[in-house]
Amino acid sequence: MHVEHLLGDASLGLRLLWAEDALLRREISGVTVTDLEDPARFVRPGEVVLSGLVWWSPDGAPGKAERFVSALRDAGAAALLAGEETHGDVPDDLVEACARHRLPVAGVPAHIMFRAITDTVYLRQWGELSRHHALPENARVRLSRLLAQQAGPDAVLAAAFAHLGGTAAYVFTPSGRTVAATAGAPAVPAAQAVALAADGTGVTVSVESGGVPPYQRWLLYLPDADGAPPRMLHEVATALSRCQETAVRRPSPGHRAADELGALLAAHDAPGDGTVEAALRRCGLPESGPYRVLVADAGPRRPGAAESLIAEQLFAEGALAEVAGHVTAPVADRTADARAGDPGADAAPAGGPQEEAAAVGRLPDGSAFAVLAGSPAGRLGDVWQLVGGCVPDAVLHGGTVAPVAGPEGLTGALAQARYALSAARKGAQGTSQLIDATSLTSLDGLLAGVPAEVRRAFSAKVLGPLLDTGRPPIAALLDTLETFLACDGSWARTAQALHLHVNTVHYRVERIERLTGRDLSRLADRLDLWAALLCR
Repeated sequence: MHVEHLLGDASLGLRLLWAEDALLRREISGVTVTDLEDPARFVRPGEVVLSGLVWWSPDGAPGKAERFVSALRDAGAAALLAGEETHGDVPDDLVEACARHRLPVAGVPAHIMFRAITDTVYLRQWGELSRHHALPENARVRLSRLLAQQAGPDAVLAAAFAHLGGTAAYVFTPSGRTVAATAGAPAVPAAQAVALAADGTGVTVSVESGGVPPYQRWLLYLPDADGAPPRMLHEVATALSRCQETAVRRPSPGHRAADELGALLAAHDAPGDGTVEAALRRCGLPESGPYRVLVADAGPRRPGAAESLIAEQLFAEGALAEVAGHVTAPVADRTADARAGDPGADAAPAGGPQEEAAAVGRLPDGSAFAVLAGSPAGRLGDVWQLVGGCVPDAVLHGGTVAPVAGPEGLTGALAQARYALSAARKGAQGTSQLIDATSLTSLDGLLAGVPAEVRRAFSAKVLGPLLDTGRPPIAALLDTLETFLACDGSWARTAQALHLHVNTVHYRVERIERLTGRDLSRLADRLDLWAALLCR
């Protein structure tokens, strides 16, 4: 299907705003729906991009339009279809940016649903694929019916491989979580699934779905490389792609309920009138604990790499959803993982399965959070490394805290988890890490969660003139202070460490006391100065 074919569909009523004839003949590889200011990460070559222009505003509009369109051009997008509902029309500066970057642009009338456009593209692609298919006709008909009914990946996978009789096939995420498997396929632990997909054992086909966070992308995997013809696997991957994109576009009441729960928990004083319990019910969580709270942020690993706040929030939310998917897996699956030797797996608890569920959403400030029913402490650390390691270009920071017994403890747990997240940002730069607030047992660890601006202000106030390290005498005093405190106030050991006479140490300490107004013979003043040094 070419761009001109889509624009020529009278049922869609698309209004061409700019294009060149040669560009209209570009073939469409798929569709991505996005309202990110920088959508390049989620757009693949040849895709038509649908945007409701929520990201656009008159304030700073030319720059926003330029960044958005240049990102589409760099990603190789085939065309931009801009919704007219949000602003009543397609802004002129956006059309001008498309012309500069030679990207066809058309307006989507307010009464046309984006789904109608995506269905038009994928139904056309599916029809063209059918002329060169490797799937039997009855399997293709069954798949088409399932996709129209918005069936899940288990049903799609079962229908695709039913005619092969017993072929093991899986849908994994990049972190090794099993999304779907054919009947009878043995359970694969997450760490082993990651290794299988990476080392070329069997055959792995990427499921290319638009608008899906990279942590949650799907991989179609067959242990037997000769279990199905390659052309068939690509057909099945195309069907799974439509399955996943349909799920992404479908409104989620549970997601809205999670955001409402986050707003309640982020309030300084959570109501005690059963409001939190009602919010937990709407999220599908039990009304009694234990509960574990997590917060996270994700961003580019490379220093200075540009990433919009919205993209980082989507990354973090997708990462937490993937973590929750691992730790709230059915008990039977976790038991299989434990038998197979997955170090991040727990055996089924004695006395029957424990109810576990999760709510993942955003807090009012936009940061991602999750509330997990149960207390999967034994799995979280290993799962975090699996999820954080599956996207090489991003770093995943997280904070959590010990489980709380009931809804009344969730507000405090969220506050502690957010503090632990701040500590993870400071202590694990460039490395994905989850920090538990209960592990902050040192002054250094405690201070790591204090905002950087507060740390700098405290250090400047307490150390004062000693921070003027451009002057050698002052730099020597700061070095002496650090060594003196590290030596527990021992004059002799400080002199030995600095290769100085003990009288010189006495002289320097006296100068430090005069400049800072502190008495280094007092424990409280020593602690203040030590904290200020750690806060630098």
